Amino acid sequence: MTRTRTLLGAGAAALALIMTGCSGGGDADGPVELTFWHGYTEADGDVLEAIVEDFNASHEDITIATEVKTWASIDDTLLTALSAGEGPDIVAMPAERLPVYASRGAFASLDDFYEDEDSNTAHLVPGAVDMVEVEGEKYGVPAGFVPLAVYYNTSLFEDAGIEEFPQDWDQWVEAAEQLTVDENGDGTPEQYGAVIPDHETVANGLWPSLFYGNGGGIVEDGQAVIDSPQNAETLEFWRSAIVDDQISPTGVDGIGADELFGSGKAAMTVGGPWMASIATENGIDYAIAPIPAGPEAQAASAIGISMAASAEATDAEQEAAEEFFSFFLNEENSVEWSLGSGWPPLRSDIPAEDVASNPVVASLTEMAELGRPLLPGVVNSVDVLTAVDELTQRAVAGGDIDALLDEAQGKIQDALE
Repeated sequence: MTRTRTLLGAGAAALALIMTGCSGGGDADGPVELTFWHGYTEADGDVLEAIVEDFNASHEDITIATEVKTWASIDDTLLTALSAGEGPDIVAMPAERLPVYASRGAFASLDDFYEDEDSNTAHLVPGAVDMVEVEGEKYGVPAGFVPLAVYYNTSLFEDAGIEEFPQDWDQWVEAAEQLTVDENGDGTPEQYGAVIPDHETVANGLWPSLFYGNGGGIVEDGQAVIDSPQNAETLEFWRSAIVDDQISPTGVDGIGADELFGSGKAAMTVGGPWMASIATENGIDYAIAPIPAGPEAQAASAIGISMAASAEATDAEQEAAEEFFSFFLNEENSVEWSLGSGWPPLRSDIPAEDVASNPVVASLTEMAELGRPLLPGVVNSVDVLTAVDELTQRAVAGGDIDALLDEAQGKIQDALE
């Protein structure tokens, strides 16, 4: 399964380009040929290609040609390619990047598409739809929406005598303490109870998940809300657990966390569906559980992928793109995509038994309602998430939490304005 992380994006000059080019092929009177850029490269890529092939076979007048690129390459080259008339007609990207391009006129509005009863959008998970809205207008369709979850080493839990997964933060830390092993007493555990990365964390969603659990947030109604007593309490709680209780190493990023869990040196980690592959590849017996409830709520930031249609497409090309979106979202393909990609269904009306054959999907589907889209509608998400990264890394390293929150508040508000 393809891991998606927050992408640094196109440079300021590229983002300022005026969309003057024309993309795609075909016209109103002939067959329509669409180009589709995406970054799915593993099992998810295989199933997506199969869905595209099925679409092409069932539509005589529409042909979609896919081009597989890295997510970073899509982010770096999209506007330049579109302005030169060489860009895609359909593009998939991490959902937090969609507002950047929608705000610059790169994507077509899909409000009318959503109102069409044949669009297969009526039963989409609400949080997944929220992530494609910018200033109240829909500019894409979801291709993936999955809440972060805890992946844990069941063998290590059994060895420690822990029979039930923790339900709240206090139990979570208590279990992590039991699972932390420092055999030689040198202050550096050979096995950590958990790995809580303090920067560049699983598409930057881990710390927002923790903030949500204590009633805090990052952005609300277009305003920065990071500097709150709730967020200060959250940072104090987890800094104490990480540093004082030594349940997790410090200075670890998301990739490092994956490696620690995959090597069996951390009993728990927070991540997405890719963690199932990492565990399997390393022979680790694992299970999946929701992020334990904080003092105020049980919630998880959700990783998302969105698909959008170029605003430079002709009417015929946009109609063809919308026909593909509807095809992708029909019940049969929703199940096929979910089982093949390892992500829970995008539609809330998919019966649980339809995805029961994939234990990872089944587990994630049960906790889908906990998912919250990351910074929906926020155009300058990169700078916002960079400010959060700096905050959490410096806080865990021992910085003054109140001062760091005040600094982050200013940076995030500047990014929003």
